[in-house]
Amino acid sequence: MDQKIWLSSPHMGENEFNFVKEAFETNWIAPLGPNVDGFERDIAAFLGNGTHVAALSSGTAALHLALILLGVQHGDEVLCQSMTFSASANPIVYQGATPVFVDSEAQTWNMSPEFLEIAIQDRLKNGSKPKAIIVVHLYGMPADMDRLMAVAEKYGIPVIEDAAEALGSTYKGRPVGTFGALSILSFNGNKIITTSGGGALVSAKEEWIKQARFLATQARDAAPHYQHSHIGYNYRMSNVCAGIGRGQMEVLPQRVQQRRNNFEMYSQALSTFAEVQLQEEPSKDYFSNRWLSTLLIDDSKDANVSRESIRIALESRNVESRPLWKPMHLQPVFADAPFYGDGTSDWLFDQGLCLPSGSNLSEAELRKVLSIVQACFRLTENV
Repeated sequence: MDQKIWLSSPHMGENEFNFVKEAFETNWIAPLGPNVDGFERDIAAFLGNGTHVAALSSGTAALHLALILLGVQHGDEVLCQSMTFSASANPIVYQGATPVFVDSEAQTWNMSPEFLEIAIQDRLKNGSKPKAIIVVHLYGMPADMDRLMAVAEKYGIPVIEDAAEALGSTYKGRPVGTFGALSILSFNGNKIITTSGGGALVSAKEEWIKQARFLATQARDAAPHYQHSHIGYNYRMSNVCAGIGRGQMEVLPQRVQQRRNNFEMYSQALSTFAEVQLQEEPSKDYFSNRWLSTLLIDDSKDANVSRESIRIALESRNVESRPLWKPMHLQPVFADAPFYGDGTSDWLFDQGLCLPSGSNLSEAELRKVLSIVQACFRLTENV
């Protein structure tokens, strides 16, 4: 059997073990500790723009706390990008609120500013002003933040940036994750850097981050006994995991460049096929970390090749790929949620495929992936 080629596997650097070893040697095998403090400082320094950071157990936990800090409660509505992973929407339901899904625009595949404004205006007519807007930077591609922030500011609705896939990406030279009132990062095993599992909440508002740390450690009041005036959560990152993160932050620029190199190799080899469209940066304002390299396959130009035929061909050679995210408004669990759009995300899902994109892929592995994809088109030329 062919050796497995993963979609996006963890890629360790040289110093992660030293930080973890120090945690063992100093007996900091617990939530919190010097690595957590250091990891938070490292992220804040990387993002700049006066950010403060709380290292947490997951990106989902960060998003949940962001909604709490913005006062989202039962009966509220939260606008959310439809084309995303379910973790972007699930915390809305944790709070008893209703997700209102907004379609993508074709340039970046992220939230459409036009449909965002249409959704806000319609919700206001229905007597419900949304409490927050969750914008996702999909596959590392920055959203059109100028236009989205302008709409949000026009109606006075705070933005939460879901930058789980986009650490290292920038919009007009500014790191994504620094535009919204609050932002979240993910360090899951498949992300551009990893802490095994983990995430972070980011904000320029220091008091929010202090409150997030309080809530994330079971909201224990300052007392000699265990006393609680708020509902708390077990959401803090462990000192061991944060040690891995500290080593990963040291190699983040290299990981971004390695993934961008993957994309360039795919682009050069596949852009000659008329059926293939890649997720291009719309202008020099957009810099993607290329967390995943993604394709759209226009099967109207060749009925014999499709996203699914390519996925199956890759799977037959033990190469992991996957369709783009299935939009949230198409998910059974959110069947009753409001949706505003024109079907752009439906079309992207139908035609989109994520290719192996790990920063630790060898050139031989990339060439193997390309040869399988190219063969799918060449076979149809001979039919």
